[in-house]
Amino acid sequence: MISEIATRVRENIKRVIIGKDDVIDLMMIAVLSEGHVLLEDVPGTGKTTLAKSMAVSLGCTFRRIQFTPDLLPGDVTGINFFNQKTQAFEFRPGPILSQIVLADEINRATPRTQSALLESMQERQMTVDGETRQLPRPFLVMATQNPIELEGTFPLPEAQLDRFLMRVAIGYPTEAQENELLLRFRTDDPLVTLQPVTGPDAVTGLIDQVREIHVAEAVQNYIVAICRRTRGFAEIDLGASPRATLALYRTAQARAAIAGRKFVLPDDVKVLAPYVLTHRIQISPQTRLRGRRPEDVVTDVVNVVPVPVEH
Repeated sequence: MISEIATRVRENIKRVIIGKDDVIDLMMIAVLSEGHVLLEDVPGTGKTTLAKSMAVSLGCTFRRIQFTPDLLPGDVTGINFFNQKTQAFEFRPGPILSQIVLADEINRATPRTQSALLESMQERQMTVDGETRQLPRPFLVMATQNPIELEGTFPLPEAQLDRFLMRVAIGYPTEAQENELLLRFRTDDPLVTLQPVTGPDAVTGLIDQVREIHVAEAVQNYIVAICRRTRGFAEIDLGASPRATLALYRTAQARAAIAGRKFVLPDDVKVLAPYVLTHRIQISPQTRLRGRRPEDVVTDVVNVVPVPVEH
């Protein structure tokens, strides 16, 4: 059931996005894990198109927030305003009250506005003037940032980075894929005619089913061992948090479900570890000077932790 719907969603999005099956699967894993994704890549690689295609395919409401230095928290959450006609205060909902939200160039907003997302991302609720409102399910924040252009930006603090389930880079297409892109968009935009293949209620049911995917004790211990190893690794100053352990557990369940399995394999954990852990660790300055990236260090951590085998 889960794998069938995931396949339909993947094939639907592939009508718009070319050659990024692995990225599409990661987005589906995030939806089924009820997590959020940080898309870190240069402009023009299809981040916004991917978010729109995902929202349409899932039949979910979609809003885009363009983060700028003058954006206020109320522009994200909504405000209470006085209606002159009714002589009463009314709530004007902000774009965060959607099922899929694209936070475009999130690092261009001030820390005060960035923090407006914290409660929504973690607790799936928002508070305006003391009144708390629940956010709809499913709820997914896809935030983008440009890793190259840093002038005039406010880097995300560790507390907010830790609330993103995964960090993903889309990357440039191959030469053949770029040629196919020209042909596909030559006459019209396929996103305009894209139709939903499922609905929010069905997706919510799939999320609950994913939680039932079996994780053997050996695989569970493997997940814990990887995350704990980051906290004592020579090249890492700050290791992964317990929230990262839970994120790796949930995403492994979702990947197994998409693959049509009712149990998690160690390979699920190994594949997802770089996406789940890289943005949650801080490597030492000496490691950075040697040209090593967090992705390289996480790969080394995974390689030194013994993989559980079936006796």
